[in-house]
This record gives sequence, C-alpha cells and structure tokens, in this order.
Amino acid sequence: MPKEFIPAVQKGFQDCLSAGVLGGYPVTGLKVTLLDGSFHPVDSDQLSFELAARNAFKNACPKAGPVLMEPIMKVEVVTPEESMGDVIGDLNKRRGMVQGMDDARSGAKIVKAMVPLAEMFGYVTALRTITSGRATSSMEYDHHDPVSSSIAKAILEESGGRADLV
Repeated sequence: MPKEFIPAVQKGFQDCLSAGVLGGYPVTGLKVTLLDGSFHPVDSDQLSFELAARNAFKNACPKAGPVLMEPIMKVEVVTPEESMGDVIGDLNKRRGMVQGMDDARSGAKIVKAMVPLAEMFGYVTALRTITSGRATSSMEYDHHDPVSSSIAKAILEESGGRADLV
C-alpha cells in the first residue's frame, strides 16, 4: 500500500474515535495497527481509504466488547465520631467504596472513600444535613472505572446509544 494513503486511514480512525461506538462518547485506550492493504492505481484515492478505516472501526469495535467508563473520585470526609456511621452509610448509598478511617487531631474521624463522580452531585448539602453542618469533605479525581452493566444500559437507553453492546 502506498504511504500517501496512510494519513487517510489515520483520519478515518480518528474521526470514529471521537464519536465512539456506544453512545457517541469518545473511545480511549485504543491502538490501531495497519498491517496490510491493497490498492488499485486507477480507482484508489484518499477518500476510499478513509471510508475503509471507518468501516473497519464500525465492524471491529462492537466485537471487542466496549465498556462505558466513569470518573472515580477520591473523597475524604472529616466528621464527628457520632456521625461517622451515617456518613459511611451515605457514601455506600452513592456506590462508594470506603478505603479506611483515620483519627484527626481534633478527635474527629477522617473517612476515606472512592466514589463515582456522578453520585457526588449534591453531596455537600447531604453531608451538612447528616452532620448538622459539622463535617467537611474534599474530593479529587483518582481514575476511571467501568460502569456496571445495569447502569450502563440505563445510560445508553436514555441517550439513544447502543445498549445492546453492553
């Protein structure tokens, strides 16, 4: 295959990566290797190779088992000891995984957890309610994890995506 058609193949895959295969969400962590190809001196052009790359992506990705990913936040809550059970229960209700608990200098407890970002909206208000305004929290991005299949199906059905692939 002539080298002049390789950029067209790259462009075809790049266009597909930005639109994704599940719900129009971008695809990340994908490596594409062009092993071989054929051409015809008269009929081959840039557009043909770009379309061939798009068709290859659309045929191969559903077979690869794509998964929907969500951001996971590292959350720390400083709370009075008497509210610790309620705080942990609320984090568990938000699909959080409690990583540990430490003692703070002031006699309070520090609860550390990993919680999906989608579940953290409105958390500060809920925390104030649970602890009568005596707890504080902080969160920072940690990593991405796959969304459970039941939640992924609900998200994709709502957004008009390919729920049949999950």
